[in-house]
Amino acid sequence: MPLDPDRFFAFVLASAALILMPGPVVMLVVATSLRHGARAGLQAVAGASAGAAVLIVCGTVGITTILALLQDLSFVVRYLGAAYLIWLGIREWRARDAGHACEATPAPRAASVMGQAFLVGVTNPKAILFYLAFFPQFLDPALPAGPQLALMAATFMGLAVLFDGGYALLAGRARRHMIDPALARLRRRVTGTLLIATGLALALTRK
Repeated sequence: MPLDPDRFFAFVLASAALILMPGPVVMLVVATSLRHGARAGLQAVAGASAGAAVLIVCGTVGITTILALLQDLSFVVRYLGAAYLIWLGIREWRARDAGHACEATPAPRAASVMGQAFLVGVTNPKAILFYLAFFPQFLDPALPAGPQLALMAATFMGLAVLFDGGYALLAGRARRHMIDPALARLRRRVTGTLLIATGLALALTRK
């Protein structure tokens, strides 16, 4: 095993705790599942995971130039993405009631959902700094760094997909019980709030 079992166990526990903490990705996944169903929520998980994977790969191999470039390029795109998410949230709040609101919402294209989530996953400067600071804490200096980082990256991504996917499925299941107009209104309010919060979190993140 490329990593000491005790260190690896500590890394898994710390990673699980961090992933389970609600953040922009979790909020977007839940909002997407409530709005369009679990399938769309899982598509959001895939997109966000792809974005996170870019940051993790760059961080673990120490490509600081690429990380700096990602931060520079993400400035404009991040604000455009944040504005789009906030607009979606406002549209949810202003949506009129319908007898079958859940069924009336058209299913989005997978590419659109995944692209949206990828944007949230890859344009977070705090995430870039987090990966650079978090992984090295669990490295064993007596062992080669490469295999340890590869194992930690794969483990972290696996946990993220597992837990974020769980959020998507739970939110999708909750959506099924919100067909009644009064509950559908609540669903739209929750979805709108989560989308707006995600957009604000993305926009207000600082390097």
